[in-house]
Amino acid sequence: MSLNSFSMLETRVSDDGIAEVKITRSAKRNAINIELVQQLGQCFQDMPEHVKAIILHGEGDHFCAGLDLSEVSEHTVPQSVMLSRLWHRSFDHIQFGRAPVIAVLHGAVVGGGLELAASTHIRIAEPSAFFALPEGKRGLFVGGGGSVRITRLMGVPGMTDMMLTGRVLNSQEGVQAGLAQYSVEAGMGLEKARELAASIASNAAMTNYGVMHMLPRIADQTIHDGLATESLMAAVAQTDPSTRELLRQFLENKQNKVQFQR
Repeated sequence: MSLNSFSMLETRVSDDGIAEVKITRSAKRNAINIELVQQLGQCFQDMPEHVKAIILHGEGDHFCAGLDLSEVSEHTVPQSVMLSRLWHRSFDHIQFGRAPVIAVLHGAVVGGGLELAASTHIRIAEPSAFFALPEGKRGLFVGGGGSVRITRLMGVPGMTDMMLTGRVLNSQEGVQAGLAQYSVEAGMGLEKARELAASIASNAAMTNYGVMHMLPRIADQTIHDGLATESLMAAVAQTDPSTRELLRQFLENKQNKVQFQR
């Protein structure tokens, strides 16, 4: 099943509730212009209720080469601020949307492309993936949420190094730095993403919600506020009907295994 028609995105949802979103601006290395960032926000905002996991990937040789600089070279300060805030809103729909998002990274994961990847929940790097923040060498500063999201992945020192020196990380270095959680062989990213998506889709919805929406907020709270928030989220998740069903199945399977071992 397809979602709404987008000129720069190809979307579909399988019967088991797994959505795939592909950026189709390969002629521009999937660089993000105003229209694409709007479409990304709308796509994730309008994701159907039955979707349980989402895969984001790019067409062609690159995941995303970042901001399309040809569109912003003449922007005024107010226009630049409004554009940055548009990116923030769109990427919020990814990070705090309906379901966990898995990004398949290959080729350029650069600038705004890295900011986009950082808004997803799980990132898979193929050997061709490389990570960079060239804004520092172009007289720019990140504007798509990178100062908040990327620093939470690799720390302020790591991002500082990339922006000040123009350092480019290869696939393995990106994984080691925390920019991706999985490393796979060439061409295997989508297969791995589908495997992980199926596993995520089997979780209780309230658990996935807690991990997506509450975990990053708890990380921003003081220790005591975070612990209080954790207790509330744990209580909500534990009493959810779908969680109780999963627990019942687990206990029955455990009992059957014990009886079989005897």
